[in-house]
Amino acid sequence: MQIPPVAPLPDRSSLLMERAKELEATFLAEMLSYASAGQAGEFSGGVGEEQFASFLRAEHARTIVDKGGIGLAEMLFHSLSRAEEVRRGE
Repeated sequence: MQIPPVAPLPDRSSLLMERAKELEATFLAEMLSYASAGQAGEFSGGVGEEQFASFLRAEHARTIVDKGGIGLAEMLFHSLSRAEEVRRGE
């Protein structure tokens, strides 16, 4: 029986950048919720409007991050990378 090859694990920097982007997207989604507070909803009301509007805000935030974001992910990445280097003694 042949064992299938194991997919290579992503390097630490890639994982760190992905987490930083997720955090930036979460931050932006929260800020977008405050920006639209008190406005008429995108879905014309209804019981589930706020729940579905939050999905839309999350997707808008991810799109903003995918297009370059506001620089928060890069700042977090560099800060966390430096902290990790200090911790390892580099």
